[in-house]
Amino acid sequence: MAISHYKMPKRRSGLIPAAVIFGVLLVLQCMTTPMVQAASAGQYLTVDEFLDLGFGDDAKPESKVFWLTPALKARIKAIRGKDFPLLRVRYWQLGSRTAWILEEIGKEMPITIGVVVDSGGARTSVARVEILAFRESRGWEVRHSFFTEQFRGAALAERDVLSQHIDGITGATLSVRAVKQVTLIALLLADAVQASADISAAE
Repeated sequence: MAISHYKMPKRRSGLIPAAVIFGVLLVLQCMTTPMVQAASAGQYLTVDEFLDLGFGDDAKPESKVFWLTPALKARIKAIRGKDFPLLRVRYWQLGSRTAWILEEIGKEMPITIGVVVDSGGARTSVARVEILAFRESRGWEVRHSFFTEQFRGAALAERDVLSQHIDGITGATLSVRAVKQVTLIALLLADAVQASADISAAE
């Protein structure tokens, strides 16, 4: 006669299976990533705050308007790869320093970018780049100083390119391109303003 043996049920371990932990973490990541991205997009600086950074808290830069010539618009189009929508550009000037606030599309939405340019040295060069507003969920890393500080001292080289290399950011290629383009345009405009002032002074 066969004797059956009763098997005691195995006690469940108090440890949570790794697959469950991984699943919970994945869900949390999916929930929090959009919130982090949304929090990273937005208005970072007002115009006045940007001008204070570019000229100093007590400075009073003069607001001016520069009208674009057909030749200048053609060069800007070459930089952007498409027509420039403006006939004139507002800027601020104090001495040899000018500040420009322009918008360029990243992927789908415009990025508001401020560029301060100094024309007082041997060549016109970038003094400061700031991101005033960012409206997309990706690419917002361009606002950080580790990226914008790379532009300091950059000038306009031959064929309207920057005189120094700018490292990109993984996952922010379009935003990086937009900041480069606006910086080039600001340098181009600052050169044009300086050339116009030189002509006026010579007359």
